[in-house]
Amino acid sequence: MALFHQPPAPQPMAPPPTATTPDTALSADDTARAQQLVARIRNRFSQTLVGQENLRESLITTMVAGGHILIESVPGLAKTTAAQTLATAVSGSFKRVQCTPDLMPSDLVGTQVFDFSTQRFTTQIGPIHANFVLLDEINRSNAKTQSAMLEAMAEGATTIGGQRIPLPKPFMVIATQNPIEEEGTFNLPEAQMDRFMMKAVMTYPTAEQEVAMLALLTRRGSDTIDPTALTHDVIGIQDVDFLCRAARQVHVSDAIMKYAVDLSETSRGAGSKPVQGLSSLVRLGASPRASIALVRIGQAAALMAGRNYVVPEDIKQYVHEVLRHRILLTFEALADGVTCDQVIDSIVKAVPVP
Repeated sequence: MALFHQPPAPQPMAPPPTATTPDTALSADDTARAQQLVARIRNRFSQTLVGQENLRESLITTMVAGGHILIESVPGLAKTTAAQTLATAVSGSFKRVQCTPDLMPSDLVGTQVFDFSTQRFTTQIGPIHANFVLLDEINRSNAKTQSAMLEAMAEGATTIGGQRIPLPKPFMVIATQNPIEEEGTFNLPEAQMDRFMMKAVMTYPTAEQEVAMLALLTRRGSDTIDPTALTHDVIGIQDVDFLCRAARQVHVSDAIMKYAVDLSETSRGAGSKPVQGLSSLVRLGASPRASIALVRIGQAAALMAGRNYVVPEDIKQYVHEVLRHRILLTFEALADGVTCDQVIDSIVKAVPVP
């Protein structure tokens, strides 16, 4: 009888599947179909919006990437029109919530109402239970309401009376805030700002674009949009689901992943090529969620461009929108007039492109 038991020889383990290889490769037919669907959405925007191409592309890219977007601009730059156009272009439900300091979570999420006829509580869902929700002037809502928004954005569900109710898919929050007015506003906490995949900053249109806008309103005969009158270039919710699934199948190489991480790390004072003097400008850099957003946005941008692989230009195209609300500047930088976009420019210039 053997005194010592000889353990069996260890079997070689199969290498784990890498994140760069999707389960199913994206075919050329799927890529062509995605391009056609995105082209129809763009054509829909051309019927309702003049100029603001950057906002249009940011909205579509965020939707395809499955995220939420924060829009910062002064009033009157067609934020509501853009959000409503995106919703009607994909046959999705659209709700607009005007945020005010007295807005309660039940006004947004929903509540339970006692029905005397049945002697039971019935659940009435709120306006956030829609495919596309426009939260106008989100920084005017109080902290309790903002926490309800954060739960919906992070979990994809709401809780009403202890009952968890999933939100419809796709679910996209389009929030706006006014950068000028400060009275009666509540700054969004960093945790909620980080939940937005992108932050778009709108600028005034050119004189030519403003004349074209007036011509469009004159031909239409109304200052408001009638979605029922726009019957062309409409896709279905199932097409949006296809776009989101196809974007997740776009190939991302290890070099692109390292590039996205390098951009985020550089904003935190690290990275392969640290920016000299960045610590005196940046109080808090981008979180790892920024790296995830850069990759997801890059996949969506590549799909919209007709490619089944991500190139560095897909990342660089939206790096400002992804990072600008995730970087907190020091008081010295704010006093010197330094902006987040200037800091991001120095980061993009310093990080080597693969």
